[in-house]
Amino acid sequence: MENQIVRVMNLNAPVERVWVALTDYKEFGSWFRLSLEGPFEVGKVTVGEVTFPGHEGMPFWARVEVMDEPRRFVFVWPMDESVQPDDPHLDDKVTRVEFILEPSGTGSKLTVRESGFEKLPEDKRMQAFRDNQGGWDAQVENIRDFVE
Repeated sequence: MENQIVRVMNLNAPVERVWVALTDYKEFGSWFRLSLEGPFEVGKVTVGEVTFPGHEGMPFWARVEVMDEPRRFVFVWPMDESVQPDDPHLDDKVTRVEFILEPSGTGSKLTVRESGFEKLPEDKRMQAFRDNQGGWDAQVENIRDFVE
């Protein structure tokens, strides 16, 4: 099994526009289909719930690790909705999502990388990887539609 999911795409939008779509919690929530309670801040946990049809009300949280404007945005999130941000064994229950932005012609190149699946409990690892592969296929199209 691979230990990371990578999606690379070119967007017809400037880096600055894509950066806002990634890091402004209201814009992120709009294309990612979440209702978030507050902004993304390094070292802080942002909470909310999923608004995607069929998954409405499912809890969401992410702890931001890096906001290097306008190039890199990184957070960790749980692969099981029962995992809380204060879990003492959190490192074995989260994956790391990294968005990297680069100028490309008149637009942007966006790389999305999710890693850390190898740390998940063996009984959840493959399903989380499969689910998130499909999830990122949808989300990269959602952000494209949102910014272009």
